[in-house]
Amino acid sequence: MLLSELGRRIRAQREKRGLRQQDIASALQLSPQAVSKWERGENAPDVVILAPLARLLGVSTDYLLGATAEVRDTFEATVFVSDIHGAYEKSLGLPPRDFAVWINGLLHQMTEAVLRYDGVPVKYAGDALLAFFSGTRHAARAVEAAALARRIVSGNLRAGLSAGMIYLGSVGHPDYARPDILGETVNLAFLTKDWADANAGSGMAATVSVIEQGPEGLKTGKTDQVNFKGIARPVRLHEILV
Repeated sequence: MLLSELGRRIRAQREKRGLRQQDIASALQLSPQAVSKWERGENAPDVVILAPLARLLGVSTDYLLGATAEVRDTFEATVFVSDIHGAYEKSLGLPPRDFAVWINGLLHQMTEAVLRYDGVPVKYAGDALLAFFSGTRHAARAVEAAALARRIVSGNLRAGLSAGMIYLGSVGHPDYARPDILGETVNLAFLTKDWADANAGSGMAATVSVIEQGPEGLKTGKTDQVNFKGIARPVRLHEILV
């Protein structure tokens, strides 16, 4: 297969999913220059990169290499969701423009923590940030990003993490669609964040699926088994201590 055709397929699928070259590079822990060279047909991904690249793009390795194959939309990742406790109350005391300046500063800090550990920011919603980590040590890197965010964010950070299969794709009207992640793993990350806000002094918590793959020396606090509405099984949650 010609390198130019491989590059065209990588670029087409990346753009279809609404991802930037930087997003691909972060998810695979590579440089953006490497992804750019692939798409220009100047180089090809290493063999060990092909499988995780294909999962991220939602295709098979056979598709990338020129064979026809079914497009897949799901892969394993750790979902990171965070927001600022008290942001609503803050908004009541500031003019909208001043509140936007305050929120933008905090979102910048949270995003930098995610990027530091090669996470992929997906979207903002008010004071909330949604991101995912895939590839090698994705759960450990997500925990490390959450810990860094807790140390550097000037607001009262809340964070929830969950690991499992996620769907990545464009969501919304075709003229306004943006990349988004969906699935039970995403829902659990939001529910875990809310649990942490009410039950964890640190304001951060993760599902057991993250804790089992977390970084060496990870310290945890309060633990609980929770029955969430809409989730068929009890979920074990752990407070993350920084």
